[in-house]
Amino acid sequence: MSNLKNIQTFYFVGIGGIGMSALARYFKMQGKAVFGYDKTSTDLTDELIAEGIPVTFIDEISEIQKEVLSSENVLIVYTPAIPKANKILVHFFSEDFSIMKRAELLGEVSKNTLCLAVAGTHGKTTTSAILGHLLAECNMPVTAFLGGIAENYNSNFIYKGSEITVVEADEFDRSFLQLRPDIACITSMDADHLDIYGDASEIENAFRTFASLVEKDENIFIKNNLPLDGITVGVEEPADYEAQNVKIKDGSYLFDLKTPNGTLENLTFHLPGHHNLTNAIMALGMAILAGSPTDCLSKALATFKGVKRRFSYKIKSENLVLIDDYAHHPTEIDALFQAVDEMYPNDHKQIVFQPHLFSRTRDFAASFAKSLSQFDEVVLLDIYPAREEPIEGITSEWLLNQIDAQHKRLIFKSAIAEVLLESKCRIKLLVGAGDIGAEVNKITLKLKNEA
Repeated sequence: MSNLKNIQTFYFVGIGGIGMSALARYFKMQGKAVFGYDKTSTDLTDELIAEGIPVTFIDEISEIQKEVLSSENVLIVYTPAIPKANKILVHFFSEDFSIMKRAELLGEVSKNTLCLAVAGTHGKTTTSAILGHLLAECNMPVTAFLGGIAENYNSNFIYKGSEITVVEADEFDRSFLQLRPDIACITSMDADHLDIYGDASEIENAFRTFASLVEKDENIFIKNNLPLDGITVGVEEPADYEAQNVKIKDGSYLFDLKTPNGTLENLTFHLPGHHNLTNAIMALGMAILAGSPTDCLSKALATFKGVKRRFSYKIKSENLVLIDDYAHHPTEIDALFQAVDEMYPNDHKQIVFQPHLFSRTRDFAASFAKSLSQFDEVVLLDIYPAREEPIEGITSEWLLNQIDAQHKRLIFKSAIAEVLLESKCRIKLLVGAGDIGAEVNKITLKLKNEA
């Protein structure tokens, strides 16, 4: 990290991204001059501006601050999500500025610390948020870069010191291979990002390569049944770290945690779903291995409030439960259904789902249809394109025709609240990784007013 100490000015192209904004906050806290560009204004960019980080939303060279253009000690940071034709980024490349991808910078920041890396196609954000919270609450010197907004901190960044770093190891674009983790976990390695990897075997190979970056097998935690060597984690199934005597009380899990060195008894965890309970066990194991005193972990876990858009309750009343969730892969939708069905087994459930990416919808259409068909009512929005151009024949209507549900329909985003109000289902879910998240607060307010 010594080469970063000389950098006085940082410019983030795509600063509104969840991972980018956490790094921007980190360097601002280090006393550096931080600037950035993003395509659209969001609550997150508003927060960055309020924290003293100037952000422009106009892709013009004239918008780049003089402090950036005139300083010699400048680093430009970008993500693969930024189009190659972006004028600001093209300018920085053409003028031979020092430029790094976000993943490279994260690797540089974490390499001289005890690096705890959380990998997996699902569960990264929740697991890393739990881990960061456990370490912070146990007074460990931790910096955590999160891929979501942790409810306890209302931030994607936790800072309690710089000796330990918690990072999300992102498999997209093989970014996680830039890291050198001392302790790691792999929550899952399902097929995803096939536009990058081509097929499931390639993404599995990437995870194996990531696992090999950890020097000792006893320093990597894996979900039970993954074809890797490491410390196993499971819920009421034989594993090195196993949740035992699992009960549900008032919507929360009560359990004991068996570890290789004894049992932690009477733990409480408030997030629903076996997938989240597995995430919690991963985080507990990593915290213990990192040296966290076990006598503080029970209280720390019980105070974890969750991550925004990960099974987030927006309304929870006798007549209506509204849940907001980021799920965008069939496995995640299955996990979401398991969680909501375990908590509300006797209630009808309506899902409003916004598919994310044309390629993902195409590649997993049959699995999406099967996962969504578990719900009593299925409402689809148009596919959110993100970084992609449309693919001929791949539409939400095409996906809808494959769903085996008695009540299913395709609507415009503007009609979400009306459709939710019409439904007699008590449990309603807003689901997806696109811009449906920006509608949640407006929809919640309307439902509260009309209920």
